[in-house]
Amino acid sequence: MKVNVHAVNFTVDRKLVDFIEERLGKLEKFYDKVVSSDVFLKVDNTSEKENKIVEVKIHVPGDDFMVKKQCKTFEEAVELSSESLERLLVKRKEKIRTHI
Repeated sequence: MKVNVHAVNFTVDRKLVDFIEERLGKLEKFYDKVVSSDVFLKVDNTSEKENKIVEVKIHVPGDDFMVKKQCKTFEEAVELSSESLERLLVKRKEKIRTHI
């Protein structure tokens, strides 16, 4: 699966990109037809501590899944996003399996 990481208005370090690629790579265990994913990293300009926003868009044949999480760190947000996507992909796989 191809993972595209887009940092909005800041530069992202290699360690974070590697973490994102590794974590999203695990999604292929749940649904092997994932084509690619786009990850958007944003920092919200508020005084709140939870100002890191991660949007993950997963492309699968015939559908796209989008998950948006806001947390204190990008790693935490990526973790929560991937857990949500795991549930979505498992649900999609089950749905397809019942139609066959």
